[in-house]
Amino acid sequence: MKLQQISEKVWITEYEDERDRPALGYIRGKNWSLAVDAGHSEAHLKEFYDALREEDLPLPSLTVITHWHWDHSFAMHCLHGLSVANEKTDGHLKDFIAKRSPEYDREFLSWDPSIAKEYQDREIIVVPADIVYHDRLQLDAGDTPILIYEAVSPHTDDATLVLLPEEKILFLGDALSGVFPTWEADPEKTAALIETIEKSRAELCIGGHWDPWKTADLLKELRER
Repeated sequence: MKLQQISEKVWITEYEDERDRPALGYIRGKNWSLAVDAGHSEAHLKEFYDALREEDLPLPSLTVITHWHWDHSFAMHCLHGLSVANEKTDGHLKDFIAKRSPEYDREFLSWDPSIAKEYQDREIIVVPADIVYHDRLQLDAGDTPILIYEAVSPHTDDATLVLLPEEKILFLGDALSGVFPTWEADPEKTAALIETIEKSRAELCIGGHWDPWKTADLLKELRER
């Protein structure tokens, strides 16, 4: 796994289609660091941490979960530091935990071929968040203000965005996508997301399964959609 530095304080990993591994984000503050999303599995997260160590970057004190989907959250059980999620995300994770049984786990593995590939000979471990927020949460990692907030998304009902106002970088997770597994996107929710992105004043947007976009190009594409 390679890290790409996209600003003085921000790095991202590669994303991978075969196992549906999203790009994970990393924000280095003066006092502590924060990651965006935990990853698909313990193996995915270990590769991320190994890449951080290779760059002499400290492991994150906090990890923000952009939404509950497995590829972004199912490595939460082995995080360094604490996890942060909104109330809906935490509720979805707890609901998944409550449903678990050998039969349900087999059903989960059949949802998409990428899940079966990621969890081949691996145990599925799902845990709730350590810190649960409502609406928005403002942090400062040391000369690095970070705004974490809920947003309307055509992908899920629990989207969290992570904005670095001074860096003008916005982490979107999978908020741009339609609903799994049809990928149909509700036009009204897409319009609401467009407005949210505009208000952020970000110049660069980072999604889970795409290369980073210049915000102007992304907004043009979303409006055409």
